[in-house]
Amino acid sequence: MQFHGLKFIAKIIFYFFVLISLLFFGCSGRNSGRTELTFWAMGAEGENISKLLPRFKAVHPEIKVHIQKIPWALAHEKLLTAFAGQSTPDICQLGNTWIAEFQAMDALLSLDSLAARSSIVDQSNYFKGIWNTNLIGRRLFGIPWYVDTRLLFYRRDILAEAGFTSPPKTWDRWIEAARKIKKLANSKRRYSVFFSLIYNDWQVPVILIMENNGHLLKDNNSFAAFDDSSTVAALKYYLQFFNENLAPRNMTEVTNIYQGFSDGFFSMFITGPWNVNEIRKRYPRLNKRWGTAPMPAGKNGDSIAGGSSLVVFRNSRHSKEAWEFIEFLSTPEIQSEFFRLTGDLPAVRAAWTIAGLKEDSKFRAFYEQLEKAKPTPKLPEWEQIAAKIQEYLEQVIYKKRSLNEAISELNKDVNQILQKRRWLLSKKLINVHE
Repeated sequence: MQFHGLKFIAKIIFYFFVLISLLFFGCSGRNSGRTELTFWAMGAEGENISKLLPRFKAVHPEIKVHIQKIPWALAHEKLLTAFAGQSTPDICQLGNTWIAEFQAMDALLSLDSLAARSSIVDQSNYFKGIWNTNLIGRRLFGIPWYVDTRLLFYRRDILAEAGFTSPPKTWDRWIEAARKIKKLANSKRRYSVFFSLIYNDWQVPVILIMENNGHLLKDNNSFAAFDDSSTVAALKYYLQFFNENLAPRNMTEVTNIYQGFSDGFFSMFITGPWNVNEIRKRYPRLNKRWGTAPMPAGKNGDSIAGGSSLVVFRNSRHSKEAWEFIEFLSTPEIQSEFFRLTGDLPAVRAAWTIAGLKEDSKFRAFYEQLEKAKPTPKLPEWEQIAAKIQEYLEQVIYKKRSLNEAISELNKDVNQILQKRRWLLSKKLINVHE
């Protein structure tokens, strides 16, 4: 009995190991040759990118993509924490003003050699200014995923009432239109233009500086240049809208920009492409009464090159597969589909034709403006500098400082921010083009 008992136990052990082996080798067989990528995406992009994954899987069944959705408000801090902990993803959506910062930390993989061999990703397929946001020291660190820029939204009917049959194309006509609209003011119409003083309000004055051939920085971007005569002239033009009561200072007067635009509380504002469908959805009755137009031109018609790019982190072990996913997201068909899902404007020109955007009267102006989009200074310190521009201009708008005082203090603060850059340049630790 004892012998038979031992024999029985031996059989149980034998079958147990057979089962374990089958499970192990079965799983191993299913996963052999399969690469798993991590992709961090923000906001609406993170919510919608998973809908494209079945199409990628059909082409690349050997690659599995894990999406992590991150709120924009937390993205910057989370990426810095991940870099410090060496736990960055393989691929990431990165705001193109952040690229210089993460490149300076040596966090990003240079994509030059991969792009040079690609039949899909080619510089000629993209808007020049947007592509340029991804170049640091002539090296490529990101591929444009979607694009945006800022331009003029206007009430066609109110402009016509003020005697304008088309949107203003120059600074002189813009201020003239604003003054005439102001004369039409009644209980619902109080202002001509709205400039936000809450979110990203540095963008409008920076655009005006660019349009006037002004300078933000000088000497290889190592010193502030806000006292440049063309820069000062652009800032005076911007402040004129507030000084003449053509734009509201008190943001509590405009609790809802869509309602304000619909009511004619203001007739013009500078914003991005996401607001086209937002206005259409909220106020379809307004459709024929408003439009978009390229920025009224100063010495030129430039605007900011915005949007997000796709980057590969340097410590990714799957850069080849990560690049294949970037190529997939860069095809005109997928770019067009992504616009349908998110409303994000395609970075690839051919996708505009597929999506019918060039025929859309509200989006066509964005295509024109993107041809004149230019990057802000490509510095790790840019976000700090932009915040300082916002801080000091608000003080002038609220009459806490004169413009000359604000410019003097702004130059001092920005020079302090750029102190490390000057040291790195002096030691030749960074290239003058970076």
